[in-house]
Amino acid sequence: MNKLFSCWKRRNETPSRTSSDLPIGQGYKLLDKDVKKLHRAASLGDLKKLKKYIQVKKYDVNSQDEEYRTPLHLACANGHTNVVLFLIEQKCKINVQDSENKSPLIVAVQCQKEDCAKILLNCGADPNLMDFCYNTALHYAVCGQSFSLVEKLLEHKADLEAKNKDGYTPLLLAVIKCNPKMLKFLLDKGADVNATDNYQRTALIIAVSGEATCVQRSLLQQGVELSCEDVYGFTAEEYAFLNGFTVYPQSMASYGKKKNVK
Repeated sequence: MNKLFSCWKRRNETPSRTSSDLPIGQGYKLLDKDVKKLHRAASLGDLKKLKKYIQVKKYDVNSQDEEYRTPLHLACANGHTNVVLFLIEQKCKINVQDSENKSPLIVAVQCQKEDCAKILLNCGADPNLMDFCYNTALHYAVCGQSFSLVEKLLEHKADLEAKNKDGYTPLLLAVIKCNPKMLKFLLDKGADVNATDNYQRTALIIAVSGEATCVQRSLLQQGVELSCEDVYGFTAEEYAFLNGFTVYPQSMASYGKKKNVK
């Protein structure tokens, strides 16, 4: 009883979820005073001006603005595939990172510019670079619910178990976002269902601690470990009880019995 009372007191002490609130679909905000001619041309997809600046006036193709963004970052953010291809032909750096440590690939995935992302991957972009919150392109693809981008990233050896600053793997993000289809997709690709975040919370603990009821049954159908405890010493069953999930603790108990019988 004391343990459950303590658990009740802590149920609102959830870790910060800032690294799970990824701004999908948002590109760069450009201010006129901060934009160089080369960067503006790349952002607008003006290939004619871009060629003039680089091939005639000899502007540096890897020139960075005050936010350390290159023309490639801006072209990717706006989905200008022709500009991306031209910049790569001009030997631009593909894995350069901006002031938030975002690579052009991360920017392309975040802004849901799939064609740009695929070009970068096919030209050798590193899928495992991390932004300042340790999110990889795969984290952004999962939050953006882009199955084709997730597939493409995994084909290029993206780390399925990469953790961001809160310890969230792509699978844990799928649980937090309550996306059962993405959860199943990642599990089918071999994601660890028992991976834990910085608070030692498994996917199941996260699911029964919040509102992710849509993924609870899916997790119970996997080889989920029911005895895992978070940093406070509580299991998924205890959190389920305290959050009023009367069905799921019973499901857990029956699941555990079936597993033991086997």
